[in-house]
Amino acid sequence: MENKEIIIDAEDSVVGRLASFAAKQALRGKNIVVINSEKAIIVGKRNVVLDKYIKKRQLGKGVQKGPHIPSKPDMILRRMIRGMLPWDRTKGREAFKRIYCFNEAPEKYKKKEKIKLENKKVLNFVTIKEISKALGRK
Repeated sequence: MENKEIIIDAEDSVVGRLASFAAKQALRGKNIVVINSEKAIIVGKRNVVLDKYIKKRQLGKGVQKGPHIPSKPDMILRRMIRGMLPWDRTKGREAFKRIYCFNEAPEKYKKKEKIKLENKKVLNFVTIKEISKALGRK
């Protein structure tokens, strides 16, 4: 029987590559667990990336409609993975339910085999933890 659960270590992984891999596997019916999500990186100049997220967050303040941008690092990553899914279709919503993100590895995943995605060296980047702090998270 094929393993239906994939554990991804997000430490020093580029978020776009990680999100597209996780979305594709979730669409194939696998449960995706992402650990160390606050250590994932977004490529780009620090001030440009932070300004983008702060402006997005301010758009949703005090309005009934979105965008609703989370401030918790694990939820920021989960929202990015959602962007890679066909959210307007049932299969996309079902796949999103199979994605779990954690800031640290829970006990039941610490001893299991993890996938580490390969990345090239990046000079300009921001971690999701830094974005979370810029959005007001302590």
